[in-house]
Amino acid sequence: MTQRSYQRLGEDARRNALLEATLDCLAEDGMGGASVRKIAERAGVSAGLIRYYFLSKDEMVHAAYAYLMGNLTGAAAESARMASEGPAQALAHFIAANVKHPNLSSRKVSLWATFIGRVRSGQRYAQIHRESYREFLDLLEALIHPVLTQHNLPAGPATCHSHAIALNGLIDGLWIEGSLGHGLYDPARLPRIALSAAEGILRLPNDTLTHPFAH
Repeated sequence: MTQRSYQRLGEDARRNALLEATLDCLAEDGMGGASVRKIAERAGVSAGLIRYYFLSKDEMVHAAYAYLMGNLTGAAAESARMASEGPAQALAHFIAANVKHPNLSSRKVSLWATFIGRVRSGQRYAQIHRESYREFLDLLEALIHPVLTQHNLPAGPATCHSHAIALNGLIDGLWIEGSLGHGLYDPARLPRIALSAAEGILRLPNDTLTHPFAH
């Protein structure tokens, strides 16, 4: 690896540390209380270093929103990538990863709620929301298609897109409810609940997706 590559990795790590500090301050102090000074103190850096990476607090908060959504989607995508038993298992792992730790988190859903409340009034928030939503749907469609094909079910682009929208709604609902920690049920049940519902949406045979998560 070249010296320039090492330097870039170091800069990315510093930038990510600033974004993590931004999310921590937003979670603890809210949008109004998360000042640049507090974020710098949390990250253990000077305000000048923050200005090296971000021109304004707004730019840093926007980047933190994109970073949060990218991490949520990335964790699920990595879980699917690591599945080695075929298309159904890849889809199952992607769905399940969204409704269990580390994605299942009261902190993350609270931060998401903070950001989503600004989507209607903030153009940049709306853009990040659209981009992250489109990325999530694209990943779902790519995972759904080979599973439907394997089971000789309709697998055209419009069908996969519709299924992806439905599964996204299922995942979002269980992710929000499971992250709230209301104590009405054990969150460990959520992956199997999500996968059983996904089998119904996709009209797959029973246990196609739930088998790897059977207790």
